[in-house]
Amino acid sequence: MEILKVEDLRKVYGTGDNTVRALDGVSFSVEKGDFVAIVGPSGSGKSTLLHILGGVDRPTSGHVYLNGTDVYAGSDERLAIFRRRDVGLIYQFYNLIPVLNVAENMTLPVLLDGRKVNEQRLDELLDILELKDRRNHLPNQLSGGQQQRVSIGRALMNTPSIVLADEPTGNLDSQNSQQIVNLLKMFNKEYGQTLIVITHDESIALRAKRIIAIEDGRITKDERLG
Repeated sequence: MEILKVEDLRKVYGTGDNTVRALDGVSFSVEKGDFVAIVGPSGSGKSTLLHILGGVDRPTSGHVYLNGTDVYAGSDERLAIFRRRDVGLIYQFYNLIPVLNVAENMTLPVLLDGRKVNEQRLDELLDILELKDRRNHLPNQLSGGQQQRVSIGRALMNTPSIVLADEPTGNLDSQNSQQIVNLLKMFNKEYGQTLIVITHDESIALRAKRIIAIEDGRITKDERLG
């Protein structure tokens, strides 16, 4: 079943001689439960694409449909609700709130949405992410790998339709990178979580079910693995 559809997506910065086409007519769809890696050189437009898919940056033109709803057809308020409820975002540098502990960071999207925390889901995620004994620790008391696991928990806390990860292993050593890859793969395989990952890491790309390559704002390859 199709969960995400992107139609003729374009993003243009500047005007005249200073015009930069970050995205130039990108179209593709993603099935529910898929694991897609998006690869490409720096400046190819892949991070711009991820930000638009996540409701962080509006496209110049084109459409993004999630569960059949045009993400950018509504108001800014509706877009904010979309970001909180339908998308989980994982960043390279974790983006944790320094004064909040692990549990508070993970549940922040729920609280910002004015909803009650599902304590059972929180406990389950803490257990899966091996963070139960770090529940009350602040980010500066955690290793890089632990901080990234907190950001994964935060992204999954709202049971989002789709999880978007921007270079999730880019700030980690090889051992922690492998652990993060294994966790993402496990959430995809055992929980059916739809994942789209921007990466330079070949080990992540090869663990995905599908690789989309982007260059100069256009898709140059769309390949299903296995």
